Amino acid sequence: MPEGTIHVGDPDQPQQALRIVAAFDFDGTITTLDTLRDFVYFAVGRGRFAAGIVRTAPWFIGALTRMCGRGPAKARFLAATIGGMTRSELETAAQLYAETRLPSLVRPEMIARIRDHRQLGHQLVLVSASPTLYLKFWSAQAGFDAVLATELEFRDDKFSGRLASPNCWGPEKVRRLRQWFGSDQPCVQYAYGDSRGDREMLALADHPWLRGHGALLPLAKCSSVRE
Repeated sequence: MPEGTIHVGDPDQPQQALRIVAAFDFDGTITTLDTLRDFVYFAVGRGRFAAGIVRTAPWFIGALTRMCGRGPAKARFLAATIGGMTRSELETAAQLYAETRLPSLVRPEMIARIRDHRQLGHQLVLVSASPTLYLKFWSAQAGFDAVLATELEFRDDKFSGRLASPNCWGPEKVRRLRQWFGSDQPCVQYAYGDSRGDREMLALADHPWLRGHGALLPLAKCSSVRE
C-alpha cells in the first residue's frame, strides 16, 4: 500500500485506499518568524543585509500597498543581497542554516503535530513562499514527502537575482498542490497556516487550521470510504 494511504470500512468487505495529505505552511506556522530574511542575514552578514534592505525598501512598500507584487519585491531583495553567489555557496549556507539555526525557530507543538501525522501514515507536504534552497534540507530531516516552494534561478551556476517559479503564496499554493496531487486527489486533507497567504490553501482542505483561531484538534482516523 502506498505511503500516505489507509484502508477503512467494513473489514468483511473489499476496502479502498484513502490518500490523506497534511499540507503545512512554514513561516509563522511551523516557525516563530520569517525565515527568508533570517536566512539571508545568516548567509551574507549584517552589512550586506542592511544595504539590501535599504536598496529594496521601495519595492517592499509597494508590495504592502499592492503597487507591485510580492514576487518582484522578493526577487529585488534577493538580488540585492545574495545575487551573484554561486549555487555551491548558497547550498552550503542553506544546509548549515537548516542544521544549526532553524531548529531554534521551530515551534515544538508543530513538530509534535508533524510526528502525529507521520505516525498515522499521512503524506506530508511543505508549501511555502520561502525558497526551496534551505527548506529541502529541513523538510527531509523532518520527514516530509515533498516541498512546494519558491525556486531561485541560476545562470552559469550563479544566482541570477530572479525567481525561477512564481512566488508560492496565496492562489499559487493551491495551484502547486493540485499539480502535486496529480490524478490521485486526496480524499482527506489537513492544512495549517497563519496568514493571508494561506487562505486559499486552507479553503481547499477538509480540516483547515489557522494559527490564532483555536487550538490544534486531536487527529482522528478517517471512518469513511472513498466514493
